[in-house]
Amino acid sequence: MSNMKSTAVAVWHGGLYEGQGHLSSGNAAFDGIPFAPIYRNEGSNTTNPEELLAAAHATCYSLTLSTILGTCSLAPVKIETEATITLEKGGEGQRITRSHLNVRAMVPGATPEQFIEAAKRAEVECPLSRLMQLEITLEAHLVDVG
Repeated sequence: MSNMKSTAVAVWHGGLYEGQGHLSSGNAAFDGIPFAPIYRNEGSNTTNPEELLAAAHATCYSLTLSTILGTCSLAPVKIETEATITLEKGGEGQRITRSHLNVRAMVPGATPEQFIEAAKRAEVECPLSRLMQLEITLEAHLVDVG
């Protein structure tokens, strides 16, 4: 496998409490997305690092699950993954402690056992799951294609 690189640029102006920032990707997929600390996001149209991590984990997991299902000759119609990142505050400051994945997928021809096995395998093999040194929990639901 060849090495692949992805780039994003975050620019922050000002102090933590009154400042503002924007985020852009290296390939123009997104440009100028506003971000701020998580405690300043309520009711605003900004994102935060924790939300971006959740989006990245959900995306990575979905792609990994699709790949694994494909190796089992199963073609998913839809994979919907929600990732919830937990940020805890403690004596040593803030720390991301867990990511909970909730996946619902339509996979014609898959038995519940095949799907659960693939879902658990994707949890372990997802590159972002491997990167993060934290608890990862999983709920997996096979949905009828009807």
